[in-house]
Amino acid sequence: MGEDTDPQNINHSFLRDYVTEADVISTAEFNQTGDLLATGDKGGRVVIFQREPETKTESCCQGEYNVYSTFQSHEPDFDYLKSLEIEEKINKIRWIPQHNAARFLLSTNDKTIKLWKVSERDKRPEGYNLKDEEGRLKDPSTVTSLQVPVLKPTDLMVEVSPRRVFANGHTYHVNSISVNSDCETYLSADDLRINLWHLGITDRSFNIVDIKPANMEDLTEVITAAEFHPQHCNLFVYGSSKGILRLCDMRASALCDQHSKLFEGPEDPENRSFFSEIVSSISDVHFSHSGRYLLTRDYLTAKLWDVNMERGPVETYQVHDYLRSKLCSLYENDCIFDKFECVWNSTDSVIMTGAYNNFFRMFDRETGRDVTLEAAQDSGKTRAVLKARRVRSGGKRRRDHVTVDSLDFSRKILHMAWHPAENIIAIAATNNLYIFQDKATCDAL
Repeated sequence: MGEDTDPQNINHSFLRDYVTEADVISTAEFNQTGDLLATGDKGGRVVIFQREPETKTESCCQGEYNVYSTFQSHEPDFDYLKSLEIEEKINKIRWIPQHNAARFLLSTNDKTIKLWKVSERDKRPEGYNLKDEEGRLKDPSTVTSLQVPVLKPTDLMVEVSPRRVFANGHTYHVNSISVNSDCETYLSADDLRINLWHLGITDRSFNIVDIKPANMEDLTEVITAAEFHPQHCNLFVYGSSKGILRLCDMRASALCDQHSKLFEGPEDPENRSFFSEIVSSISDVHFSHSGRYLLTRDYLTAKLWDVNMERGPVETYQVHDYLRSKLCSLYENDCIFDKFECVWNSTDSVIMTGAYNNFFRMFDRETGRDVTLEAAQDSGKTRAVLKARRVRSGGKRRRDHVTVDSLDFSRKILHMAWHPAENIIAIAATNNLYIFQDKATCDAL
């Protein structure tokens, strides 16, 4: 008992088994400037990280993020009509473009969307006429003279307050929210419907997509992800469990059941199997910053679509094709239903997505090169350089290679974010958040 514990000998896999479910990160999102990074977890909490100014990080690379504020966004609830528990897990966070000193963000669980105001206060008023120093009201008859209240400097305080609660808009689980380019409206999508909300109106929303059949036995697909176009406020896209993308124009009709464009890739008959429809389900979709392309992620691949070409993807990237022979066991342990996210870099030249064993993949569209990196305990050290990893499906194993059979499917990178202007990425690995910066950029600072 008196001996010191060597940190190198700690069994991290043993500790990982005791990670509290509520601490598992479920979403991550940079704001429009990249100065703030918000994460949500399964416990309904939102943690906001702020990037330190350059003057405070002279000893290390600029880009260090520290905790700025933490607050409880959602609590567990119960639907008494359906006798269903509503989890507090944060499904998505989206920042509202900043127009004044305060910042606003949207967070949602399965049912309820909330608008939060994040503001700073470094002054406090003093010299009230009807209050004493402790804030208690005075007897007006005791006031013999009037004074002008003044603002005195005080320690910086970050205040987070709920401004709107958008409830009762969804019967099914909310999987997506997206802020419109008009900065006044946003959409929210569940399994069968997409609603359009105004940020200032909480008691009503407009249903713009409804794929619910008259008879639920005829249901063949569900909505899995949706997003607004980055420039055109009338356009949005949504993906389905069939691997189909639909681009809709709200100018055409109030209810966008009839899409403007439909994107569906040709099916490969050689790879047709029982799992084909499961692995083709779209788990994430994002417009490029230019609005010209669409990036989607299904279980095995990431695909790039040109909005002007409906016949198929223009680029397809194999994320972990070595798992194709493992689909049966992945189906049995439910890993085949994992929903991986994908993101663009600021110039739309590189895409990133997650995989198992805490691996994440990057694909350079210009050079055609790709790399597999790992978010691990040793990579969390300051200025640690990530080494490329390789996965082998067979043959003789090399020292720096990982075999498919040794992959840990409980360690997975589902959620990530890319800085809007720089090569800084945030990777959520279970209850750990890793922030990496491009070494070339770091060395230049």
